[in-house]
Amino acid sequence: MLLTSVVIVLREVLEASLLISVLSALSGVLGIHRRWIGWSLLFGLAGAVGYSFGVAAISDWFDGVGQEVTSAVMQLLIFLLLLMFTFLVAQDPGKQRFSGKLIVLVMAATVSLGVTREGFEILVYLYGFSADLPRFITILSGSVIGACIGISIGALIYYLVSALSYRLSLIAGLGLLALVAAGMLSQAVLLLIQADWLPSQFPLWDSSGWLPESSVTGQLLYALIGYEATPTALQASFYFGGLLLLLIVAVFAVRSREQAS
Repeated sequence: MLLTSVVIVLREVLEASLLISVLSALSGVLGIHRRWIGWSLLFGLAGAVGYSFGVAAISDWFDGVGQEVTSAVMQLLIFLLLLMFTFLVAQDPGKQRFSGKLIVLVMAATVSLGVTREGFEILVYLYGFSADLPRFITILSGSVIGACIGISIGALIYYLVSALSYRLSLIAGLGLLALVAAGMLSQAVLLLIQADWLPSQFPLWDSSGWLPESSVTGQLLYALIGYEATPTALQASFYFGGLLLLLIVAVFAVRSREQAS
């Protein structure tokens, strides 16, 4: 029970922690102030609490699949925001008076949505055990451990990306964001399949025999790159298509920044 709660909360915290750490590191690389982080965290936490209180009503939307659809929409928005962020980074730095402010808004919106979604998952998970005090204390202890590990990994990634040279920081930061965004897109497709908004398909492959999703490694890879042991062709198409699109834009972003400097 303790280990399970550690892994579950670690997975949720790590997804948000990755977004915060990489975007924060890129803020420093791009010479953008980091005041947006505090406000985006507050909006995200408020959104998570509000979402938790309204989850019963939201679940009844769209003929009973409101929660799946809402979560999928949030992940699609995060993907689009990260794509917009990468595109804005590719703009000429000398002409970024307007786009510089837009980058801050995009980063803040991305973190707020990420914290709202992952925070909601954690709150719902904890609430499910709140009636059983002894079990709740065990779950809460594991959740705190998982959250601390996730935050620590995020801090480590922040310092690693920040410590690199200008060019390598851009490459590493935008590459990590591309992986996270592609994973979000794949998860959104899976949720829409579960809600019967997209057609159900047979798995394209099954890697659960050597790397189950329920394992610690599988859960970490799920958070980092959207790992799925039994993805459908639709999921794989969106994952690799989204990843390729972001990487292409990221290449242009790095080149434009190098030319400008």
